[in-house]
Amino acid sequence: MEATAKARFQRIAPRKARVVLDLIRGKNVAKAIDELRWTKRSAAPIVVKLLESAVANARQADESVDLDRLIVKTAFADKAPDRHMRRWRPRAQGRATRIVKGMSHITVVIGEEN
Repeated sequence: MEATAKARFQRIAPRKARVVLDLIRGKNVAKAIDELRWTKRSAAPIVVKLLESAVANARQADESVDLDRLIVKTAFADKAPDRHMRRWRPRAQGRATRIVKGMSHITVVIGEEN
């Protein structure tokens, strides 16, 4: 049994989110959440919330799921469209250049160990 949780349009660059996701991939869900609570990365709170959502989705699908046997099967971050967060920076001679803030779609899939 697998459960999926997605966090779309998160205000963090995919490169930064991938560092945190690499920490938890393949680990037990309880240990992953505990490890992320002590991680000082900006993506850690987002991924903790996402993991807890995936656990809730697993419970919703099947109440008899063994929470101790759940592992993080897949975790990845894709680039989201940047059209929502645009900023302008003043430049020389009255010009301006655009600053594009990174946004991510983060997906976590959990499932039971074999």
